[in-house]
Amino acid sequence: MCIGTHDRFQQTAMKWWMDVMKELQRNILHCIGNTTLLALRKIVPENGSRILLKLESENPTGSMKDRMALAMIEAAEADGRLTANGPVVEYTGGSTGVSLALICAVKGYPLNIVTSDAFAREKLDHMRILGARLQIVPSDGGRMTEKLTRDMIEAARIIAVNSGAFWTDQMNNKDQKAAYRNMAEEIWIQTDGQIDGFVQSVGTAASLRGIGEVLRCHNEQIRIVAVEPSESPVLSGGQPGAHKIDGVGAGFVVPLWREDTADQIECVSTEEAMAMAMRLAREEGLFAGTSTGGNVVAALRLAEQLGPGATVVTVMCDTGMKYLRIFGADPSLDHRN
Repeated sequence: MCIGTHDRFQQTAMKWWMDVMKELQRNILHCIGNTTLLALRKIVPENGSRILLKLESENPTGSMKDRMALAMIEAAEADGRLTANGPVVEYTGGSTGVSLALICAVKGYPLNIVTSDAFAREKLDHMRILGARLQIVPSDGGRMTEKLTRDMIEAARIIAVNSGAFWTDQMNNKDQKAAYRNMAEEIWIQTDGQIDGFVQSVGTAASLRGIGEVLRCHNEQIRIVAVEPSESPVLSGGQPGAHKIDGVGAGFVVPLWREDTADQIECVSTEEAMAMAMRLAREEGLFAGTSTGGNVVAALRLAEQLGPGATVVTVMCDTGMKYLRIFGADPSLDHRN
């Protein structure tokens, strides 16, 4: 081998090694996003329209909330609201808390979480394992209510005031929309722009707004559908009530909601959401939570409305592994098809 060829080989090898080392220096937070978009095969509307499911269960904690938690923390780091080793506090039904716990563990921030026994025990355990300190607010029989949401918010506010912690305040935090704008761009690219409707359940409303606004910028004809619990149809103008769909249906009109956020609102009951979650597991092999079940129920309705040839995208918000005790505690699920 001549000297020039040997030198070029060494340079190429060194560049390859540096690229490998750079890749190895990445952390778990670099695994957030770029999730799969999958077509449902068996749970489809009779008219033949296709439904695509964005598999947010592929994120590190198994939830789409990894995106928004990272966006909120990085925005606070950038503008100085959060400094090195500074404490963080949040109220959460669990998924946002688990995502924040992951990010705070990686970045070295102490995390205080206000949550409740109304939410899946698996989520509470997961937060503790990742190092979060939990304050549990008692619920009314394990149900999600407006009072519970407001009690959790107030408890988080008090912790922030007394400790000087950075309060992510997900109900009011607009920084999270950046994460969902990126998610919308993923959907647009993955569908090659062939999308007629988008369906998403409403928790803070940030995901529906962030994704919907970007999709409408690409094509203003895309129909955006919000999903809320039929037991607490406040966005539809109804009265708040108790339900058991984790992470959605706060019991009041959340601050990030806007009247023009969605073209229509679909109400789905806890029973319908639970039944669809089980269908997804047994017919599609996709084990998801009840918010995902609600999304698919509403996506089927929209697909019927849009007619043959339409493409509807919705979200697998998280993995059903977060809800094993909830599903396992229901004796009606013991039957065999």
